[in-house]
Amino acid sequence: MFESLLNAFRAPDIRRRIIFVLGILIVFRFLAHVPVPGVDKTQLAEFFAGNPLFGLLDLFSGGGLSNFSIVGLGVNPYINASIIMQLMTGVIPSLQALQREGEYGRNKINQYTRYLSVPMAILQAYGFLALLNIQDPPVLVGEFSLASFTTLTQIATLVAGSVALMWLGELITEKGIGNGISFIIFAGIVSQAPGALTNFAANPNLTSLFVFAIIGLVAVAAIIYIQEGQRRIPIQYASRVRGRRMYQGGQTFLPLRVNQAGVIPIIFAVSILLFPSQIASYFTTSEVSVVADVSRGIVSFFDQRSLPYIILYFLLTVGFTYFYTAFTFKPDETAEQLRKNGGFIPGIRPGRPTQDYLARVVFRITIAGALFLGIVAVAPLVAGLAFPELANVALGGTGLLIVVSVVVETMKQIEAQLMMRNYEGFIR
Repeated sequence: MFESLLNAFRAPDIRRRIIFVLGILIVFRFLAHVPVPGVDKTQLAEFFAGNPLFGLLDLFSGGGLSNFSIVGLGVNPYINASIIMQLMTGVIPSLQALQREGEYGRNKINQYTRYLSVPMAILQAYGFLALLNIQDPPVLVGEFSLASFTTLTQIATLVAGSVALMWLGELITEKGIGNGISFIIFAGIVSQAPGALTNFAANPNLTSLFVFAIIGLVAVAAIIYIQEGQRRIPIQYASRVRGRRMYQGGQTFLPLRVNQAGVIPIIFAVSILLFPSQIASYFTTSEVSVVADVSRGIVSFFDQRSLPYIILYFLLTVGFTYFYTAFTFKPDETAEQLRKNGGFIPGIRPGRPTQDYLARVVFRITIAGALFLGIVAVAPLVAGLAFPELANVALGGTGLLIVVSVVVETMKQIEAQLMMRNYEGFIR
């Protein structure tokens, strides 16, 4: 890896791309410290200290949400819009047809995703401001109303910051190396590490530090192993004639990733688990004793340090892995594409038998991916229970998975660029 980085910096074109990415990330970190006026900083810090749901959103924005900066929403609206578009593509025939049109269809779907990100950002900005306003005491300073110029300015500023981050991510994808949106999320997560390490250094514990280092190394190795794991299904193509041209047959393979869902199942599971406790927390001070008691019971049941929460977190992550994989991988469409192109799996008849075979293989390999995501999700919580000092240091399963995945994917692209330079003479 280090040799590849050194070779990349020796190549002028790749070095320019890497420096461009670093420059964009510096701009992002600068914007994350430009505050939006109209908030009580002390009350805002107390709000985030007792709100794990917004703590997760703040992780993706690199602390911009807890600072109430102009990029406080981060790329969360774009992520939500992307998830919605992926789910809609699986159920709306017109979007399915558009997805099959190759690069043109992908560009159109990306364009629709950008358009959808704007109303999502408006809704999230208004909901966040409304939530801050109903706190006791209110976190917002001044009147909160859509008729208020201050409120409209705050919403417009947060939406503009989210759109600006989306644009910066597109610039990284176009002129840099790697996926720009992933890099923005990566920079936001990594920026939280120095603060967490500082908190740990205030009360150092060598035993906890050693355990944390071991868990971190094992987790990184496991993430790389599973993320890169795939089942290669051999595909045989027969010789065929199209028009006046004859295409020779050949053999290739269909790669099926062990973890096709990425980090989406963890995000779904966290959102569902935190939603009941978030709603119940508003009624813990109710004057009706029954409502207050039930609300406190729900908050206690969904406490992140409780065993029921950890078990439900694991089961929901496993379940959503299968759910999302079913949406992203279509055995019937894959089997149909193979049949149209004259391909077949040796020993399996084309058509429905191929579809059933692919579905069976995906179901089996998803078991490993689902269990892996479940373990990655709950491992930091279990480590925090065993060693309370680690609670402020752990990146979290979602954050660690994103960081490692982005680094691995970026190194792959750098190595691909270096390989293209090595074969440049042959390409000419």
